[in-house]
Amino acid sequence: MRGRTKQQSTLFSLRTPGERVPADHPLRRVKDMADAALATLSGTFDEMYSGVGRPSIPPERLLKSCLLMALYTVRSERLFCEQLDYNLLFRWFLDMGMEEPSFDHSTFSLNRERLLEHDIARRFFMAVMSQAQSAGLMSGEHFSVDGSLIDAWASVKSFRPKEEKKKDNEPPDDKGNPSVNFHGEKRSNETHESKTDPEARLARKGRGKEARLAYSLNGVMENRNGLLVDLALLPATGFAERDAALMMLSGTVPRRQRATVGGDKGFDTRDFVEDCRNIGITPHVAQTSDPRRSSAIDARTTSHAGYAMSQRVRKRIEEIWGWMKTVGGFRKSRFKGQRRTELAAYFVGAAYNLTRMVRLMPA
Repeated sequence: MRGRTKQQSTLFSLRTPGERVPADHPLRRVKDMADAALATLSGTFDEMYSGVGRPSIPPERLLKSCLLMALYTVRSERLFCEQLDYNLLFRWFLDMGMEEPSFDHSTFSLNRERLLEHDIARRFFMAVMSQAQSAGLMSGEHFSVDGSLIDAWASVKSFRPKEEKKKDNEPPDDKGNPSVNFHGEKRSNETHESKTDPEARLARKGRGKEARLAYSLNGVMENRNGLLVDLALLPATGFAERDAALMMLSGTVPRRQRATVGGDKGFDTRDFVEDCRNIGITPHVAQTSDPRRSSAIDARTTSHAGYAMSQRVRKRIEEIWGWMKTVGGFRKSRFKGQRRTELAAYFVGAAYNLTRMVRLMPA
């Protein structure tokens, strides 16, 4: 029998958004772990806001909104607030009722400085990792390090000489997308800077690759389950990956405990190898194939079976960058400046860890 569309809608509804979400939906466990991590930050949230005045949007709701944007590849805060009006799954995740209105997208901008001042993004990321550690999902002995380039919110056309002054008598031919001819001009980070995002640096991933304005996203992964232990976003210099790796390993690996760290050929330098050994970490980095210099790793390291295992497992950190750039929408930053871009990186990294933990932890 053919069904017919009812022209008269129901006057009253006693169902909540949570009843529309399947009982076995993976986002239910993500919500439980996110709420547990946010509960540890409740005291910090009390310090962030005044005790008097008009109540604001709960900070827990803003942070979980950032998780949803990473989990469901929402490209902007404006689009997320638009979807929040009709997406029951989003409303349930944010503990919002059917009748509660959506908040404006400017709420994210108004609260971003407050989140940066109290380092909320990093604290939330570490609170998620403490749950993984309590569940026995993290290895304290074997790690991998790597870095990737994140495009800055700036065009290559904005990379102009530092001493260049605006010529009032020569307006651009197109204010939105002016014509710029920099062919034959020698440009470098020492003499040029982006007029849109001065903290971004002109960089390229390797030989034959195009140069673009970017930041260096660096991370440490534990090798047991492929969880992102720590991350750092630095200016894209030639030493950013090695400097960030040493900084994160010094704060991640427990003292008096021998550990190993895997890495690609970019970490095969004598300075990095010696610094790792000085802090009690055995470097399992890939040997360089550059004929102009010799490898800092010899047969005393490569002959062990653990070295070959580290080289196999370390490639999994590339999967983390792939997830963050495709699903998490972090291929290009939506913000100007290093601090704001790093803030977004912590939320996308926490979203990745939560999806991994849902698969690893028993129901």
